Amino acid sequence: MIFNQYYLDCLSHASYLIGDETTGRAVVVDPQRDVAEYVADAEELGMSIELVIETHFHADFLSGHLELAKATGAKIVYSSVAETEFESMGVADGERYSLGEVSLEFRHTPGHTPESLSIVVYEHAGDEVPYGVLTGDALFIGDVGRPDLLASIGFTREELADKLYDSLHNKLMTLPDATRVYPAHGAGSACGKNLSTDLWSTMGEQKETNYALRAPDKATFMELVTEGQPPAPGYFVYDAILNRKDRDLLDETKMPAAMTYEQVGDALAAGAVLVDGRSPEEFATGHLRQAINIGLEGRYAEFAGSVLPADVDVVLFTEPGQEMEGKNRLARIGFDRVIGYLDRPFETMFAHPDDVAVASRLTAKAFDERAAELADLQIVDVRNPGEVAAGAIPNAVAIPVGQLPSRLGELDPAKPTVVYCAGGYRSSVAASLLRHHGFADVSDILGGYGAWDGAWDDSHQNA
Repeated sequence: MIFNQYYLDCLSHASYLIGDETTGRAVVVDPQRDVAEYVADAEELGMSIELVIETHFHADFLSGHLELAKATGAKIVYSSVAETEFESMGVADGERYSLGEVSLEFRHTPGHTPESLSIVVYEHAGDEVPYGVLTGDALFIGDVGRPDLLASIGFTREELADKLYDSLHNKLMTLPDATRVYPAHGAGSACGKNLSTDLWSTMGEQKETNYALRAPDKATFMELVTEGQPPAPGYFVYDAILNRKDRDLLDETKMPAAMTYEQVGDALAAGAVLVDGRSPEEFATGHLRQAINIGLEGRYAEFAGSVLPADVDVVLFTEPGQEMEGKNRLARIGFDRVIGYLDRPFETMFAHPDDVAVASRLTAKAFDERAAELADLQIVDVRNPGEVAAGAIPNAVAIPVGQLPSRLGELDPAKPTVVYCAGGYRSSVAASLLRHHGFADVSDILGGYGAWDGAWDDSHQNA
């Protein structure tokens, strides 16, 4: 058996290639949208990809089932209760599919979504203990899939939590303890609240350590898995719907168009957004006014999808050579309206110094001094509720970065404003977004809450 796990750190996303060496037949499960790696690996291994299996309609990324089907001729597979606008094959609960010696068993595991599907993998069809189970977003390492993401499209979180409990106890926890567990996401994903950094586990280990599986009854389970979930990024519902649809395919080899300073200006005047993909440190030293800083070295697509509308044209500002990466990573969440990138970006900034701004970033000490001087200082905490509950700067307004676009009205653009997060990435996103929307005096805190909390402790120990 060939069993390859692919892990995409920036989306905390795991996908899989499973093949039978005796027949050369293979399947791919939950592929990312840029699919060249699966195709290349299958070719190198002498495998023919015949199925693209989706465990559910993903909300946090736009899946590559259409691209992979086009590239390989594979059939697209969902649970038989899923309805798609494109041609797909539905599999029944308990149905088996043979690749040769390797056998797959499909189990319907609704709860995270109604059509959720898990795939039990047998290295040999007659094995008593499966090699593993691909659980999609039903069961994670250390957590289970959140049941509240589809509240806006007709399902209550209580209904789905009820189904999830039954799926876990009747379909997954009945597997032998030695069965390996391979989920679709890891730590950092907003599809749960307690995901481990481990990329696989065993069913026995999860029964012992996973807080949700240890719940003594259904009522307790439902309470545990519905409270304290992080805010879902704004693009989640957009992607959950788009993953059902027939849509344009991504050409991951196609460069976006090079644009002059004048062309970029015209695009921005027409409503486009300029996304600067450099690090917060580089952005702070000089950037074009109106640019929103979403660093490529971080969770780029997730935060772009959190603060940008899906229906806006995007112009990229990147280090030369990163333009394709910026376009493809946005395409991974279905943000396909990248109309180009600023050509010769640094030469352009030198040639137009009046359109260049620097970003104010305060040390923890400088922030404390400013807070003492300005009675009307507006402090904005853009971390998630769980982080805020563990400690926050006094008098801060808590608005998670993904909610900032819809909650700008709660803030006063005329007041001096300081934004902070845990370490400085999200605060740079948020501060640049506020400047983009006309806030005149915005800073963020270098090192975020951790730096401030450490400085506060040190000052009191030394006092």
